[in-house]
Amino acid sequence: MTDVIRDDPLPTNPTAHAPQGGQRGRERIKGVFSTQEVKKVGTGTTTRKTIQKGFWYAEESEKGDVEVQPLNNNYIPSGPKRRITMDELLEKFAPEPEFYVQTVFPRMRELNKTVARADRHRQKGETFSAEYEYGNALQVDEENVRANFGLGLTYLSRGETGKADDIFERLVKLEAAFDEEHKHLFNEFGINLRKNQMFDQAVTYYSRALELTRKDENLHLNMARAMLEKKDFAGTVEHILKALELNPAIDAGIKFLQWMQAKKLVPAEQQDVVREALARIAGGGKAAASADTGGGGS
Repeated sequence: MTDVIRDDPLPTNPTAHAPQGGQRGRERIKGVFSTQEVKKVGTGTTTRKTIQKGFWYAEESEKGDVEVQPLNNNYIPSGPKRRITMDELLEKFAPEPEFYVQTVFPRMRELNKTVARADRHRQKGETFSAEYEYGNALQVDEENVRANFGLGLTYLSRGETGKADDIFERLVKLEAAFDEEHKHLFNEFGINLRKNQMFDQAVTYYSRALELTRKDENLHLNMARAMLEKKDFAGTVEHILKALELNPAIDAGIKFLQWMQAKKLVPAEQQDVVREALARIAGGGKAAASADTGGGGS
């Protein structure tokens, strides 16, 4: 699998654009905004008010709502994102264009360059250089998805399953790890968990993905392969059938189910439903669809 790497995926014009209403053709809002919260400190006669200022990276979507993410102590967008309306942004958030241009944007760009260098080292098999650069990135943003995936893949390529397991524990807690934009890394990581015989982790990983992502037949097939390695044949069949329910034409699922039947691995209680599924397939034709690997848990 080939990763697509861009050294600087950030905008070339780092401006926190002021809201312009809904005019057609205007640039979507992207930049740093702040909020203020008044809090009371102390009790009785010692009570005083303090103002806490928070900084957020905000980006407007094509639909017109806005995704905001807090800045960490290194002024990098990090942590959980949430969606707000444009009205809420205008009412509760104040633009900080100078802070974005002078501080946040340069740090975001440098972080992305660091991760890109690490990715290139990993793809060349230079695992220790990759580990070093991923480590640098994680010192700035410990929740950086690309850096966590990259470091985990680096450890797996060296067979360091203990260190990889630590990264796995971190990744399954990060909802952003399962976003569509990280799908190539997500898939590669899951495949390598299986190849390193980390089958329990692979099952947990795919279970978490199925909780967070939209219905995806390939996820069910990958879960089926992990369960096959654990000799959980009922679970294997269950997820193959779910994949075929979502996409009856997925060739990898059809072949996988046929392979399970030919190898006599289908539990007795699932024989009838498998025969019915295969009969429907035989009667309805099929079209090829791609998945992680071919059937049979290879």
